[in-house]
Amino acid sequence: MLDVEVQGGKAHAAKHSLPRLRLLLEQIAPEERPVLVRGDNAFGNEGVMDEMEAIGQRYLFKLRQTAVVKCLIERLWRRGDWQGVGQGFDAVEDELPVGGLESRAACRGAAAASQVQPCHRNPQQELHFVDRSDTAKLWEYAVLVTNTDYRLEAIGQLYRDCADCENGFDELKNQWGWGGYTTHDLERCNPSARAVALIYNSIRLAHPKTRLEAITSRPMLLSGVARLTHHAGQSRLLLTLSHAAGDQIKSMITNIRKGLDHVLATAPQLTKTGRWPALVRYIVSKILSAKPKTRYPIALAPPCLVAAMD
Repeated sequence: MLDVEVQGGKAHAAKHSLPRLRLLLEQIAPEERPVLVRGDNAFGNEGVMDEMEAIGQRYLFKLRQTAVVKCLIERLWRRGDWQGVGQGFDAVEDELPVGGLESRAACRGAAAASQVQPCHRNPQQELHFVDRSDTAKLWEYAVLVTNTDYRLEAIGQLYRDCADCENGFDELKNQWGWGGYTTHDLERCNPSARAVALIYNSIRLAHPKTRLEAITSRPMLLSGVARLTHHAGQSRLLLTLSHAAGDQIKSMITNIRKGLDHVLATAPQLTKTGRWPALVRYIVSKILSAKPKTRYPIALAPPCLVAAMD
């Protein structure tokens, strides 16, 4: 977790987080930026895409339902070059013209019957949606928009990987302490939220292979008693563990110690605030090294590609 900013309860739309998102990306060197900015249909709009393209950032968003995108789904539905992209999804790619909210408007996945009404016959006519109790064959469509050159099977998996990221935010909100604040004083809310992020990152450093849920890791790591001692100009923290998983806890504490020693050894000249980014980079490197190596195939494709998945 790089940073967190608490805003008012009504500031929940993508436009409220967009300024800080762009500022964060601009502060990172182009070669160190995230490969993709991914988001659901709240981010799949022209304003967000224009901001990402202005700074040369690649993105992958889901689109909302609009008349234009419904016509796109109808046109693609008749094509015979759909290909499997894993986990029961088929996909095909096409382009929408760039410029104008209608052509770039975003669409949400929807259930549509095999029989659809042509959009050009009646401007008010929508896709022929049916009740799921109907005997007709149903398809659920999702339309993704991206300015990358990944192959279709890679795009499908890259978007599905969003769910893994969202699980972390779900745990942060519901287990770690980001569930909401009752005070209207944002100056006090922000340090509290950053403290939660600090603890969350420390747990990722302790166990980089996978995220540990707060409901299990918190009792484990709070089971010890600590005593701070000072001797010969050094401060030592002595821990006495009382949890049954003592060996696992010792391994986690050792990982945290290695991270702190790494920062102190490689960046002793940095200020206390400057050491934080160095520690985050170390944590990220450990997380990436613990993940299985997955390569997404890449092939040249036109920008503003639209991938439709059913």
